[in-house]
Amino acid sequence: MFYLLPLMLERVGILIIVAFLLSRMTSFRQTLHHEDRLPAKLLLIVIFGVFGMISNYTGVEIHGGAIGSEIWQAGVQVDSALANTRIMGVAIGGLLGGPLVGLGAGLIAGLHRLTLGGYTAAACSISTILAGLVTGWIGRRFRRSDPGAPWRAVAIGILMECVQMGIILLIARPFDAAVQLVSVIALPMIVMNGFGTLMFMLIIQSILQEEERTRALQTNQVLHIADRTLPFFRQGLNPASCREAASVILEATDADAISITDREQVLTHVGAGSDHHVPLHSLATQLTRSVLEQGRMSVATSKEDIQCFHDGCSLQAAIVLPLQVRSGTVGTLKLYYTNPDRLDRVQREMAEGLGRLFSTQLELAEAEMQSRLLKDAEVKALQAQVHPHFLFNAINTISALCRTDPDKARELLIQLGVFFRSNLHGARQILIPLSQELRHVEAYLTLEKARFPDKFEMTFDIEPELANLEIPPFTLQPLVENAVRHAFHGLGPHHKGNVCIAASQKGHEVMIVTADNGKGISPDLLDRLGEQAVHSEDGTGTALHNIRKRIAEIYGSEGSFQIESDAHTPGTRVVITLPLHLAHRREMHA
Repeated sequence: MFYLLPLMLERVGILIIVAFLLSRMTSFRQTLHHEDRLPAKLLLIVIFGVFGMISNYTGVEIHGGAIGSEIWQAGVQVDSALANTRIMGVAIGGLLGGPLVGLGAGLIAGLHRLTLGGYTAAACSISTILAGLVTGWIGRRFRRSDPGAPWRAVAIGILMECVQMGIILLIARPFDAAVQLVSVIALPMIVMNGFGTLMFMLIIQSILQEEERTRALQTNQVLHIADRTLPFFRQGLNPASCREAASVILEATDADAISITDREQVLTHVGAGSDHHVPLHSLATQLTRSVLEQGRMSVATSKEDIQCFHDGCSLQAAIVLPLQVRSGTVGTLKLYYTNPDRLDRVQREMAEGLGRLFSTQLELAEAEMQSRLLKDAEVKALQAQVHPHFLFNAINTISALCRTDPDKARELLIQLGVFFRSNLHGARQILIPLSQELRHVEAYLTLEKARFPDKFEMTFDIEPELANLEIPPFTLQPLVENAVRHAFHGLGPHHKGNVCIAASQKGHEVMIVTADNGKGISPDLLDRLGEQAVHSEDGTGTALHNIRKRIAEIYGSEGSFQIESDAHTPGTRVVITLPLHLAHRREMHA
């Protein structure tokens, strides 16, 4: 029995060497990662079935109690048997691939053992097929990546060997020979098969761990590239931004050329093939058109697959990825290679990750553009709300003063120009100085006072150091207009309205208060003002809603807009609070 141990160790060593060589093959690694697919399962059946056949051929012949010396077993005598590692390969195949792989490998190895002959041929064949079925069933729940997986596999392999010894005792005849055989081969086969299973599973785990490390590095590389290209893709698909982004991708990947297109033309091409893949020319390959039409990644592994019509093109392989915005394909990202062998699975997965990230960046760019357009539209809505009635009334007032007080008419024309110039400038900027907004207010009030002399007065209480404080345009003028149009309406000829704008610094915040002494606001209406547009005979509250919304978008939770009023108490206060650290003077053009 003990003389059999080194011989069995030698046979196990052969299989471990084969397993190690397999682990270095890309195709075997890919098969392990896609074992749930039918082609992969069929390949695993062949691989582990061949393992079983090798075990049969390299087994040690046992004749009576004597151990044979032949290295390769082409056949076994009728009164002889084999000690081998056949169960090991079948059990591992079942654990890794599940029932189909276990049964398939078991059939191949078991039937092959039957053809070699010997009085244990039928018993060994049955035990091999049974081992494939059992380990395949266990393999459905076997987690090969768990730290304890190799030892569980060893326990299962030892169990299958013990079952094989039992089947030999049950089926093999003569019974005395079967008992003598088991006494000789049981311990060496159990020990060596357990050892071989452990080594094989450790090799499998090293493949998985190496793959995880590769994926982690690949993910880090993809995120690094995405971070560097983000400023360019946020500008959308245009030749300048795409050229910069393509240069970053070319530098950070193994590709020989990078091309980015929209749906009509090549926006940029850097690297090999730049002599004929020219930016701003129409799409040169049918491969690109197919990706644009289908919206799916496409891989070309030959010059013919790329379908470039230039005879001297050095590009031999390519990955073409769709760039998608809201489920629509807006362009493509192409990674070209001069050597098809460099386009491996790692390159494909990295390129696919880049394509998804770049598509997300383009969606963010479009969302930002839509947000800017929405803000512009809101400002335009404020302007449109002011222009029609205000312009008509101002022109009527100036027209009436042209004969009676030409100097006053001239002054009002100047203020009208200031008013509309402020409208124009405000529509082009996200933030403007407080002093500019106050000039807008003063121009408006000058024109309104000309229409309603002695009806109201305006006071300002602005701390001098806050003159350059930046606030959103059309913030104070609509508040003053609301006071003039609504707060003082219907209070009688003897009531003189007053509107006061005060700005002061309170710690790290700036408070801007617009207060009037007009009518208060009912609680029901107050709850809705600024939160949404309302339906009222006096107005819709759209201006207040837009002011609150723009403050929230620009300053977030650090800014606030509050309306304080009571229907039973005269006066309304609108308090705007802004963070001082975001309100310093800076240019921000929309």
